[in-house]
Amino acid sequence: MIRILIADDHDILRVGLRHILAESPDIVVGGEASNGIEAVAMLRKEHWDTLVLDLTMPGRNGIELIKQIRSEFPRLPILILSMHKEDIYAVRALKAGAAGYLCKDNAEAFLAEAIRKVHGGGLFINQNVAERLTMDILQGRHAELPHNRLTDREHQVFLLIVQGMGVSEIGRHLNLSVKTVSTHKASIQAKMDLANTAELVRYAVENRLVESDT
Repeated sequence: MIRILIADDHDILRVGLRHILAESPDIVVGGEASNGIEAVAMLRKEHWDTLVLDLTMPGRNGIELIKQIRSEFPRLPILILSMHKEDIYAVRALKAGAAGYLCKDNAEAFLAEAIRKVHGGGLFINQNVAERLTMDILQGRHAELPHNRLTDREHQVFLLIVQGMGVSEIGRHLNLSVKTVSTHKASIQAKMDLANTAELVRYAVENRLVESDT
């Protein structure tokens, strides 16, 4: 029996995941957490076989949370379940210590399979991510791309900006002050040598970090 902890800030999503996994007799949802603080507290209190973690819960950056959990619980497999396309966040999540990355849109079809894979010591990513990682390694492109110069928090803010969020909305979403978000935005533009939001969006579309409407 694989005993998992689900960490996601949306009640409806957690209910949906329980429903999906109810048909898997070898997997049991042993607990739920609605934020990173609760998740770490529950991990410290009990033994878990696998953690299913939402990457973008309010508060602490998901990448930083992965690193903390891996530091404290190095043998615990972490499966990232995210609203973001796999090829946007997957590389950073895997480098931080995650064992798998699954888009929420694909949860119904692949969640149980992904849990079994990472619990067994494997790596769960889709074919597109695997191919992209391979090409980055072979061509040495990954470290050279401007958005890979960003810190984990800057990368998170960058993706929210290009998805259409304003500074105030990002601040509320991440529990950050408007001033802090503005500072991150200025740093992002400086590191990527881009002048404004429109150029950030254009860059994101050209590098397939967001979907184009055209």
